[in-house]
Amino acid sequence: MRESCGRRAVVEARRWIGTPYVHQASCKGAGTDCLGLIRGVWREMYGAEPENVPAYTQDWSEAHGTEVLWAGAMRNLLAKDPTDESCGDILLFRMASGAVAKHLGIAGKVGPEATVIHAYCGHAVIESPLSAPWRRRIVARFQFPDHV
Repeated sequence: MRESCGRRAVVEARRWIGTPYVHQASCKGAGTDCLGLIRGVWREMYGAEPENVPAYTQDWSEAHGTEVLWAGAMRNLLAKDPTDESCGDILLFRMASGAVAKHLGIAGKVGPEATVIHAYCGHAVIESPLSAPWRRRIVARFQFPDHV
């Protein structure tokens, strides 16, 4: 059951590839940011989102040091051992040492040819190699629940 949930997430995330980056958006084909991609995949898999997302800045509360994105993931997703890799995992990244975690992606492939599907400023949704610099930034790994 777990495998099919992860694969469903990857199939849906790939449908978003090419969607332009738009801060706070979550509309396949029109615009999304990294959180919007996760929200859109959630809606496709389960229907309504688990909670309303308040407005947020691109710095994700770096000035306050509050792990807002991480806390939201803990409320709505299932935390995993960061070394236990599966397709469809939601990856949480810390973009700079000492900064709050503020980027999300979905593991497209795992293993030596690992990829991540994500949207980030200046880019559309892409599936890119999960290279060593990206891997070093992973601070948490989550999975979508089997059902809600």
